[in-house]
Amino acid sequence: MDFQLKTLTVAQAAAEKSDLLIVLVGSTLPTAKDPVSVLAASARKAGDLPDKAGKLLALYRPEAVVPSRVLLAAIGDGKAASVRSAVSAAVSAAKANGPKRVVIVFAQPADAAAVAGAVTAAADASYVYTTTKSKTEPRSIRHLTLGVPEAVSAVSKAFDDARATVAGIELAKEWGNRPANHATPTLLSEAAKGLAKLPRIKCEVLGPKEVEKLGMGSFAAVAQGSAEPLRFIVLRYQGAAKDEAPVVLVGKGITFDTGGVSLKPAAEMDEMKFDMCGAASVLGTFRALGAIQPAINVVGLIPSCENMNDGKAVKPGDVVTSMSGQTIEILNTDAEGRLILCDALTYAKRFDPAAVIDIATLTGACVVALGGVRSGLFASDESLAAALESAGEASQDRCWRLPLDDDYAEGLKSNFADVANIAGRAGGAITAAKFLQRFAADYAWAHLDIAGTAWKSGAAKGSTGRPVGLLVSYLTNRAGSGATAAAAPKAEKAAKPAKKAAAKPARKARSAQ
Repeated sequence: MDFQLKTLTVAQAAAEKSDLLIVLVGSTLPTAKDPVSVLAASARKAGDLPDKAGKLLALYRPEAVVPSRVLLAAIGDGKAASVRSAVSAAVSAAKANGPKRVVIVFAQPADAAAVAGAVTAAADASYVYTTTKSKTEPRSIRHLTLGVPEAVSAVSKAFDDARATVAGIELAKEWGNRPANHATPTLLSEAAKGLAKLPRIKCEVLGPKEVEKLGMGSFAAVAQGSAEPLRFIVLRYQGAAKDEAPVVLVGKGITFDTGGVSLKPAAEMDEMKFDMCGAASVLGTFRALGAIQPAINVVGLIPSCENMNDGKAVKPGDVVTSMSGQTIEILNTDAEGRLILCDALTYAKRFDPAAVIDIATLTGACVVALGGVRSGLFASDESLAAALESAGEASQDRCWRLPLDDDYAEGLKSNFADVANIAGRAGGAITAAKFLQRFAADYAWAHLDIAGTAWKSGAAKGSTGRPVGLLVSYLTNRAGSGATAAAAPKAEKAAKPAKKAAAKPARKARSAQ
């Protein structure tokens, strides 16, 4: 979808050639005397357009308006969350008529957050997956103009960043939505290689031999039951000086999760194609970085494999040795995400990172705790936790911090290894995070459990692209806050050779651990 930002009053927007005009009406009644503003004010006074964000009033061929269809959409207090609700409702309602050109105009001044919210909401509401359909019906909206009454210079950066974020979110949606036979570890690695065409991004991919040489026994154990070879993807974005410590993103890339010997129930097992949404979010974030070009260095690590069940599959009770040297008793093969992530977290140390954030569809327990509204956040560093929470609020891709008390690790003790991979059902999201924390002691670390937020089930089944918005907001904020050095466009990232890189996929989404 092509986005354009213009300085437009409601009257000017009504004169634009389009199939649909969406007017965003705030709590303050419009005072302009053009026909649409007068109608909006009258509708508000009459109670036909309630002030609640997302309420709509449809108009057909109003006087002196070029588009035949007009939607008045209430945005309440005008804040980003309200704007998102209104735009999402309006675009969703309009899809049935298949508009190709749409104009969205603010009837009052809009700040940067509101503009960004309008862009991301319009893209989300109009998104359509088509890759594996024989008769494609792509999104009807081809061109969207966003109008603000004030000079666009005040919000242009927010608009451009939002467009880039949308591109990243839609890349994450694409790979999250693809069936497992169209999104194997090899295909995922090819998608990562494609990102290297963007400025300042490089990609290297490691296979089974390199992973074995690195001693990633935990990652390799998960992959050994599948005919599909594992892949360890290393992405690098260099926007700052060569010696600037990078932020490392680690994305769980289980492209399909049967549960292994600890087999999942058949019901809704098809949704385990979404178990690589952590990996997809890393790809999407790099797609956005390539467009925004912030002054920061970022490394992306994606351990990717399938968790399948054949004669070579790992068994409950098996003990494996991780890259860190710690041994792990695998009590449940369906707790595989943490087994691949732990080796990736060990590998991350070689980059001397400023911070490491892993993103994984890790536990069903997190879904029980937080549902599909907020991602679970765990962090060993207070400033990192605060920055991620702030980025989540700013991007409307929210998270909620959960505890990491040492008492929660008691259940991970094993008589036969250094640690067990599960600790029972109670506090399952926390005990999974405690397992990962053992391998992230040498740097500031955060874990995002996106099992409840990475996709939707039911009639709206599909990837959400989360938490790309949160991650992009965090990284751009960090780059702009002076937390990183000035950009050095031609400098290469400070990192050890990628041939020494191999990592493990993250833990599976919505498992009852």
